Amino acid sequence: MQVSVESTSALERRLTIGVPAERIESEVTKRLQQTARRAKVPGFRPGKVPMSVIRQRYEDSARQEALGDLIQSSFYEAIVAEKLNPAGAPSVEPKVFEKGKDLEYVATFEIYPEIQVAGFEGITVERPQAEVSEADVDNMLDILRKQNTRFEAVERAAENGDQLNIDFVGKIEGEAFAGGSAKGTALVLGSGRMIPGFEDALVGAKAGEERVITPTFPEDYQNLELAGKTAEFTVTVNAVAAPVLPELNEQFFALFGASEGGLEGFRAEVRKNMERELRQAIKSKVKNQVMEGLLAANTVELPKALVANEVQRLRVQAVQQFGGNIKPEQLPAELFEEQAKRRVSLGLIIAEVVKQAELKPDDARVRELIEEMASAYQEPEQVVAWYYKNEQQLGEVRSVVLEEQVVDTVLQKAKVTDKPVSYEEAVKPAAAPGAAE
Repeated sequence: MQVSVESTSALERRLTIGVPAERIESEVTKRLQQTARRAKVPGFRPGKVPMSVIRQRYEDSARQEALGDLIQSSFYEAIVAEKLNPAGAPSVEPKVFEKGKDLEYVATFEIYPEIQVAGFEGITVERPQAEVSEADVDNMLDILRKQNTRFEAVERAAENGDQLNIDFVGKIEGEAFAGGSAKGTALVLGSGRMIPGFEDALVGAKAGEERVITPTFPEDYQNLELAGKTAEFTVTVNAVAAPVLPELNEQFFALFGASEGGLEGFRAEVRKNMERELRQAIKSKVKNQVMEGLLAANTVELPKALVANEVQRLRVQAVQQFGGNIKPEQLPAELFEEQAKRRVSLGLIIAEVVKQAELKPDDARVRELIEEMASAYQEPEQVVAWYYKNEQQLGEVRSVVLEEQVVDTVLQKAKVTDKPVSYEEAVKPAAAPGAAE
């Protein structure tokens, strides 16, 4: 087999591969012999069909099949021999594809870039330092109570925080518009669910009252036909209900699966969950800074095939997340290109750090991470067992641990400073750089 390599760009390679005619004919004959053993031809017993008849009937299809397989196998042999690492499927262009002649074709493809990750010493990381205080637990209990607020009917005028049951009909310049009317809608005043001015105009209303209000749609409203226009809504208030926070009692604790230990036991469970959230938030913020530092310190030439594959993955994710009757391919590639480049760059850099540092997933850390995730469930032992029986899920955890080990490797040389912050500041999500990972 003859192979020549041409570099057409930094990452693109052009292989010209020649396969001897003898090898082709040998593969064709092998397939025809296999066909002869099972072919059913009228006038002949199975397995007794003359080879001349077999060739006449099946040689063309056998040759096409043999050529397809030989292109695949010879391409693999060539990249192994030339020590090339393709980053995507090759584009194959036949040059000589005739019976009795050597097969010759050109395969064009991109290779993975050669990377030597560096610059760890120039990466700066600000690591949040925080603890869960009793006041933080008190605040969390208040949040949990508000999330489980119930509403009871009252006879007074509506106040902010009350829930109204309303019917409304909206018009613009005397004409009703799509989505501008509803019946029996529950609306909490001050929730910001409706356009500016709508909820404020209902403060002070009583059950049975009808009000005509004239709020204006924002200039940047998603429906451009309504943006910036003033509407007239006729609103009928059917009922007014005041919020009632639940008591911190056994019934409330049971909503969260805490049936023992009373208030102190519930506080301890809440604190444990908050501490787990705090650890994860700090770990995430440190990781994000490390990844940004690696990207800033290392410029990577990106194979177009890898970026295109990542763009397609992001398209599929967008369709799954937002729904709609569209195909991923209908979403413009430009929407995802920068995010795709960032992901591919990080993936290549992380893989190189793993290679340079000879990292492997630490089994003890894998176990520790699985146990921490399982601790949020009522039967943690069953969750741990499930992970270890599910190879795909276990593989994902190992990947997470391996990334954590990459972060640790960088932190050993990076400039790290600890910054004391409150619990709330520590768990507050950081603004995603570029696009969310």
